[in-house]
Amino acid sequence: MIASMTGFARREVASAFGNLVCELRSVNHRFLDATLRMPDSCRGLEPELRQALARMAKRGKIDCTVSLRGGNAGAASLEIDEAALERLLTRLRSLSAAMREPAHIDLIELLRFPGVLREEALDSEALYESVRDLFSETLADLAAARLREGERLSGLIEQRCGLLTELIHQVRVHLPEARAAMRQRFDERLAELRVAADPDRIEQEVLLLVQRSDVAEELDRLHGHIEETTRTLRGDEPAGRRLDFLMQEFNREANTLSSKAVDLATTRAAVEMKVLIEQMREQVQNIE
Repeated sequence: MIASMTGFARREVASAFGNLVCELRSVNHRFLDATLRMPDSCRGLEPELRQALARMAKRGKIDCTVSLRGGNAGAASLEIDEAALERLLTRLRSLSAAMREPAHIDLIELLRFPGVLREEALDSEALYESVRDLFSETLADLAAARLREGERLSGLIEQRCGLLTELIHQVRVHLPEARAAMRQRFDERLAELRVAADPDRIEQEVLLLVQRSDVAEELDRLHGHIEETTRTLRGDEPAGRRLDFLMQEFNREANTLSSKAVDLATTRAAVEMKVLIEQMREQVQNIE
């Protein structure tokens, strides 16, 4: 199924560490380019999250933001060891009494004394597990959004392929009339010159004109490109690069058709084809 490189997904969940928020934004890009922003306490997960992104997407610029709101996962909890503090204060009072001078106690210095302030280690694995689950769900939402957009783009491209098919049919049907009009103009011009000409030579010249203006091959190739585009859109593999190549081939044949056109109807059809091809090319730029 065709997937777009454009998509957005956001999820928020309450956890023991606060409100975890994961936001994913994806736009078109030639390759896969992922940018991750997350709290320092979650940095150890970055390689794992990048691998998950690479499994989901082959192309696109993806911005991922993981944030923690209203929690304290950014730092470990701090607790004062009351017993250690009391022992330290008792010792300070003894020293003050021995020196017969009042002790000036600096609270900050007291907290810096080893053993007074304890850090409760953060449960990193529990935090990681919460981030993993949230990221996995958000990534699934992004993949679904890219598929929905891809389905819409696929429909638009197939619609224009249908319009191209109609134009090709119109040009084919009009070919005998265009050739007859070209022969008539040739005969009229020859009559205006009022010169005697070898009938065989005239037929040779007419044949050369017909060959130079023959667009049957270009029409066949355009039809073949339409079939290949339709087949690619209905495949299961990433198709953006292949479709981009097909758009170049479409444009090449339409330009040749335009240069060979010998009447206004064929020229107009070629111009309409170029418009449709350009519209398809713009849509293809967003396909993975």
